[in-house]
This record gives sequence, C-alpha cells and structure tokens, in this order.
Amino acid sequence: MLAVYTLTIFCGALLLFGVQPMFARLILPQLGGSPAVWNTAMVFFQAALLAGYAYAHVSTTRLEPRRHAILHFVVLLAPLFLLPLAVPAGWSPPSGGSPVAWLLGVMALTVGLPFLALSTTSPVLQKWFSRTGHAQAHDPYFLYVASNAGSLLSLLAYPILIEPHFTLVEQGRWWTAGYAIFVILASVCALCPFRKKPPESERAAFAAEAALDRPETHTPSPASRPAQEAPSTPKVVPPPTPTASPTPALRWRWLLLSFVPSSLLLGVTTYISTEVAVVPLLWVLPLALYLLTFVLAFARRPWVSVHGLTRALPMLLVPVVMLIAVQASQPIIPISLLHLAVFFLSSWLCHARIAETRPAPSHLTEFYLWMSVGGVLGGGFNALIAPVVFSGIVEYPLMLVLVCLVALPAAVDQSLRARRSDWAAGAGLAVLGAVLVGAAGLPIFSHRANSQLAFGGLALVCFFFSRRPLRLALGASVLLLTGFAMSRSTTRTLAAERSFFGVHRVIVDETGRFHRLLHGHIAHGLQALAPEHSRTALNYYHPTGPVGQLVGLFADDPADQVAVVGLGAGSMASYALADQPWTFYEIDPVVLRLASDPRFFTFLRDSPGQIEHVLGDARLSLARAPNAAYDLLVLDAYSSDAIPVHLLTREAVALYRRKMAADGVLVFHISNLHLDLEPVLGNLAADAGLVCLVRDDTVVPEALEAAGKSPSIWLVMAERPEAVAALLRDSRWSPARRAEHQAVWTDDYSSVLGVMRWK
Repeated sequence: MLAVYTLTIFCGALLLFGVQPMFARLILPQLGGSPAVWNTAMVFFQAALLAGYAYAHVSTTRLEPRRHAILHFVVLLAPLFLLPLAVPAGWSPPSGGSPVAWLLGVMALTVGLPFLALSTTSPVLQKWFSRTGHAQAHDPYFLYVASNAGSLLSLLAYPILIEPHFTLVEQGRWWTAGYAIFVILASVCALCPFRKKPPESERAAFAAEAALDRPETHTPSPASRPAQEAPSTPKVVPPPTPTASPTPALRWRWLLLSFVPSSLLLGVTTYISTEVAVVPLLWVLPLALYLLTFVLAFARRPWVSVHGLTRALPMLLVPVVMLIAVQASQPIIPISLLHLAVFFLSSWLCHARIAETRPAPSHLTEFYLWMSVGGVLGGGFNALIAPVVFSGIVEYPLMLVLVCLVALPAAVDQSLRARRSDWAAGAGLAVLGAVLVGAAGLPIFSHRANSQLAFGGLALVCFFFSRRPLRLALGASVLLLTGFAMSRSTTRTLAAERSFFGVHRVIVDETGRFHRLLHGHIAHGLQALAPEHSRTALNYYHPTGPVGQLVGLFADDPADQVAVVGLGAGSMASYALADQPWTFYEIDPVVLRLASDPRFFTFLRDSPGQIEHVLGDARLSLARAPNAAYDLLVLDAYSSDAIPVHLLTREAVALYRRKMAADGVLVFHISNLHLDLEPVLGNLAADAGLVCLVRDDTVVPEALEAAGKSPSIWLVMAERPEAVAALLRDSRWSPARRAEHQAVWTDDYSSVLGVMRWK
C-alpha cells in the first residue's frame, strides 16, 4: 500500500514539473523571449497550484471519502481529452498591444486542467493515506518527500535528458502516456482506504474528522486524546495537539515561513545572474536546492537538527551580506557558491520550522493551502512588484534580513530591557556605518581593498549579534545601507533603471573617459566623452573590428536599408550614411530611453541616418516588416550570455531570409563567455543552403583596448558566395564550424546544454 502511494505521488510530481518547461518551449516561438511573458506564465502556474490546493482542502473536508474519490477520479480523467498538449490551430497572439490576456487564455485552455489535476496529488493522496489504517497513517507528511523528489528529478532531467533527445511532439506523446499511467495509479490509491472499512465506519470516521475542523474553545487534556493517535514510538518532530484547530498565529507563521524561501529563490537567481555571473541554466541550481530543502525538512529523520541550522546560518549570512554591501563579484565561483549556500540553509531552516509545526492529518490540506499561499505571494512579490518598486535587486537582501526575524529562534530574554539593548546595539552599529560613509571620500579609501577591510570590521561586529535575531537583522540592515551609501559616494552612477528585462545602469568609466551602459556587469554600450571621439563606435562595434568592415562593405549606398536587432547604447547608428534608413528592434523600453538621452549617449542624436525604433520582441516585430526590405540585417542579441533560443532556429532563419533583399547579408554577433554558438549557426546555414563565414576578433592590442575596443566574434550568412566575395578573399574570415553530431535547432527542438563551454 505505502509503495503505491509513494510511487503515485512521485509520478504526479514528475509530470507536474515536466509540463512546465515543455509548455514554455511550446509557446516560445509565438511569443518570443520576453521576461514579461515568462513572468505571466509563472504567475499562472503558481495560481493553478494554489487552486489545486484549495480544491484539495475543500473537497476532502466537505465530501465523504467515497464521494470525494469519485469526484477526484473525474477530475483526473478530464485532462485526458485535452492531450497531447498543443496550441489550438488558428490561435495567434494579437499584432498590437499586450499578449498577456491571450497567453492566459491559451494556458487555461491547454495546460490549465492537466496542471490543476496534478497539483492536487500530494495533499489529496496524503489525506487518503491518513485514512488507510497503515502504521504510518497518523503522520503522512513524509510522503511530501516523494513529491519533492519527483519534482527535483524532473527538473534536472529536462535539460539533461529530455530536451536534448526528444522533440516537443515526442515529449508530448510520452507525457500523455505518463499521465495515463498516473491516473491508473491514483485510482488504485483511491480504493485503498475502503478495502477493510464498511461504509458505516467510513462515515463515522469522516464525521469525527470533520468535528476536528471546528474551532475548539479549549485544548483537550492529554488524557482525553484518542489513544490510537499516539504513535507507538516517539516521532522525531511531534505535531501540535491533534484535536486542536490551527490558531491564526500559526497560520500566519506558515505563510511567512513559505513566503521567504519562495522570494529568496527568485531573488538569489536574479542577483547572481545579474550582479555576479550570467550563466545559462543557472536557474536550475537554485530551484533544485529549493526542492531539496523540502525533502530534507519533511524527512522522517532530519539530517541536521533545527538547532544546528540556526547555528550555521548566521556564520554564512553575515559574510554574504558584507559581499552584497561591497558589491563583490570576484572570484565568481566561490562567491556564487556562498550565495547559494546561504539560500539553501535559509530555505531549509524555514521549511524545517514549518515541518515541526505541522498539524494533525485532519488539517493536512489546510496546512498545504497556507504554504501555497505563502509561495504564491513570495513569487509574485519578486516577479511583479519588485521590478516596479525597486530600481535595483533590493528584494534579495531584504529577504536575508527577514529570514533572521522569521526563522531564527527568538532570544530567551524577551524583556523590555533586552529589546532596548538590541535596538541600542543596532543604533551603535549605524553610527559606525555613518562614520565610514563620511570617510569614504578620504584618500585612505581610494583603494577598494581598504573599503572592503573597513566593511570587514563592521561585519565582525555584526557577527557577534548572531545569537539575537532582532540584533542580527538590524546589523545586517546597517551593513547593507552603509554599503549602498558608500557606493553612491564613490561610484559615478548617472542613471539606474529596472524593467522586466533586468537592471540597467549608466556609469562613468573608472578612467573618467567613457560613459558605459551596463546590464548587471555586462557592457552593452560605450561612448567616449571627448568630443573628437564621441561619434566613434566603441566596444564590440569598433571601426577596426568585424562590424566596421561589414557595414562598410554591405551598407555603402545611402539607399541600402539596414536593420539591427538589439539597440544597446545605439553605437551602430554612427555608421549610418546621410539619410540612410536604419531600423533598430529593441525589446526593452528602458534601453531605448537611456540610449536616446543625450546626457548619457549621443549616437542616436548625432547619426546622419534616418533612425527608426521598433519596440518588441525581434521575431514578432520582424514578422510584420515588409519582405525583401533589408540589405543588411544584424542580429546583436547574443553579446549577453542569456541566449534567446527562439532567434536561433530554422524557422527564425527562414523569417530573416524573407526580410532580406536578394543580395542581402545576415550578420550575427555571437560573442559569449559560456556558449559556443558558431556550430549552431553553422548547422542552420548548411540546412538552409547559405554561405556562412566567421571572424574571431578576440585578440585586441592593448592600445586599442585602452581606446575602448572590446573582443568580439561575428558571423555572416548570405544566399550566394558572390554576395560575400570580399570576405572570402579576406584571410581573417573562415568557414563557420559545424557540429555533425548536433541536430539543427528548430522551434520544436533545441538544447542549450549541448553548446555550453565547460572550460
């Protein structure tokens, strides 16, 4: 019996976490890579999960077991009529306006019912198991381990095993078969509670259980508790009094303790990928750690006690807060691992706190419902509210402070005098921080190492606060505020804005000679401040680099039309001839606003060409452009290490070819730290019968690097060799490499894992 329940819950979680990335890949070609679309999808999945938990709570508490089993069988059976998953024929996003409503409608129609049915699995089956009479039925929460283990396995398997070896059509077929098997297993589980109990005893047991859901005016004494609910062996973490309803304070505690890890999950992923290192598939590791903490927290025998976690967390949390305060990003690997370790311990501690206060099985579904509410609020706070309210990634350090207050144990001494001493200690540290900010302009702090050493002293004081949560939270807040104030006084940041697409900053280069546009720590534009050099394209677009050569060869006539995907600081606009039509496709309105502001960059203002801007995803926007319009089409969406897969598929290349003139040239910027995109494009060119050449310009003389040139790699495609005859005669250009063992990327198949650089 136990094996069947465990297998069914495991299978349901496997399918639940498998359908999310599969459907995202299914809808990607129609909506592009906009983070706003991804956020909308995530909100939908979280809302559907909450709805599933709400159904589980209401149905199991209001319906008798047999009636609920029949209802749930119908709920599980209904999605089979909608499988395999597919976007309805003839459905396409609106040509203008927001596609959010369209996306929500498609998700509700296609994946909504299957996801809702699967999301009910863990709470419903745990409730059923609690009624079976099994020796472990009095505490079914250990089955939550199987649920999260299935989710974890599915999460890791999709990019490693499923996506590289199966097309979306094949994935849909296998997923449908898996769901059919799951329905059979769930049906067997539904029958288990009724095998040995007559209907009369079932109704009596349900009535007794329902009575427990009514608020009690008093807590029964231990002698009045049912003897059968006392386990024969002591449990590791005993639940609250079985006959007492959860108090409002306990419900708020569940909500807060689930809110913080959910917010930290998105916060640490955003912070590391923006401020430390942009690494493909980075989101997989934090999410895997998040799921693992549920496995550890709800295990029958905890690997580490709550006391051990509360002692270990402050030892790592204080150094991480210091690193955030001084904006340290090197060395990348140790710093990233330290952030992930703090996130892991924080989530584990919060979930362990939830597990130790789990109620009796009669309140199991309500318990999971409150956990789900907290998770939805935490994810919604990061995905929807934080990008609008904060100009930087404030939500991550904010949650680190909050975890001190909600997860660490309260001090033994809760007297008014003790609380006043906590506030006094925080105020004293604030005074030290203010002194440090005031001294930031002194010559002693001109070297970054000295300021970091001073912060180390503050952090050491903060470390001694680790035994008192309020004092530790105040100390961490002071460290963060001091670091923010010092960075404002020592770094010349001209502008900082945040959108769904990331945090953008315009700074004065450390040499004082350039304005630099940054997305996190990645440069997206550079302009010299000296008037005699201000109209020269720099960074990856230097005149001595590949792009300078390409524009000079293929856009040398004022009548030639040029399209560029990716605006950056507008550097390429400096190459436009007088009255030459240039169209820039840019997805982020913040980038357009910063590039158009002459206080920061003047490439667009000073360009002699006719400059047009089109906001929106490049693939969707290009689809609306006239056919055979562009003599030069530049895809510059790859200088960041975040790869828009939907722009590198067979269907995307076919779209580009329709928009190019007969002798037009297609140019790709493929500079990337972590991905080798050359064989991907080489395969695409061979598949389309195009000539494909590449120039590696990564060796830059020191003099040119000091003048603002950056290393880069550019690739060219053309219909006929005659169109790129000048490049074929140039020894700096060579045929692009192909990967014979890799399949051509399509809207139905791609694998980022296969093109990652592992050195």
